[in-house]
Amino acid sequence: MRKLALLTSVCAVLLFARFASAQQADLMVGGSTLVSPFSPSDLATFHQPVEKGGTYVNISGDFFKFPHHLGLYAETSWRYHQADYPYNGETYRPIFTDVNLLFQSRLRKKMVLDAFAGFGVATTRFYLPYAPVCTIPVGGCTNYISSNHFMEDFGAGLRYYVWHRIPNVFVRPEGHYYHIQDNFQFHSDNVFRVGVSVGYTFGAKKPIPPKPAPTPAP
Repeated sequence: MRKLALLTSVCAVLLFARFASAQQADLMVGGSTLVSPFSPSDLATFHQPVEKGGTYVNISGDFFKFPHHLGLYAETSWRYHQADYPYNGETYRPIFTDVNLLFQSRLRKKMVLDAFAGFGVATTRFYLPYAPVCTIPVGGCTNYISSNHFMEDFGAGLRYYVWHRIPNVFVRPEGHYYHIQDNFQFHSDNVFRVGVSVGYTFGAKKPIPPKPAPTPAP
C-alpha cells in the first residue's frame, strides 16, 4: 500500500510538471462533506461507525493535452477536524488522494461538465490518546497510526465561469464516489463526498475552444 501511495504522489508530480506545456490547466480549492444513506440509529450496537459528515478541505488540479477533451486530474481531500472513533477513545482523520482521467464537455457558453474516474488511496489516521508510536530511526515518534486502502473513484462537477471581468475564475459544485477496498474500520466500503470548489483556468480563456462553423455549400 505504501508503494501505491508513492505511485499516486509521483503521478500528481508528473501531472503538474506538464503544466507549463499544457493547452489548458486548472487549479482548484474547495470544501465538502461526506454523505451516507445510513445513520447511527440504523446500526446494531457496537457496529463499525458510519463514515459521514465533517468538513473536508480539497485541493485539486488538471491539465488538458489530449484529443477528445481528455485530460488528467489529481486531487487530495482531508477532514479538517478529527472525529471521535467510538469504543476506544481514539480520534481519526480520513484523507482521500486520487488520480483520474478527466473528460470535459461544454454545455453552454459559461457552463462546462467535468466527468472523471480513476484510482487512489484512502488513508485514515487514528490518533492515539496514550503513548506515541515510535519508529526511530526511520520516522521518529508520532501520535497516530495510518491505515491505507486502495480505492476506485468516479465523480462529476459542473463548473460555471461566474465573473465577466475575470473570465478564467469558476465555481464547481461536485460529487465524488469512492469504493474503498476492505474498509473494515467503518460500516461500508462505499463513501460519497459532495461539495463546491473554486478554480482558475490557465492557458486558455475558454475551457474548450468552440467548434469551427461549417463551410457553406457553393
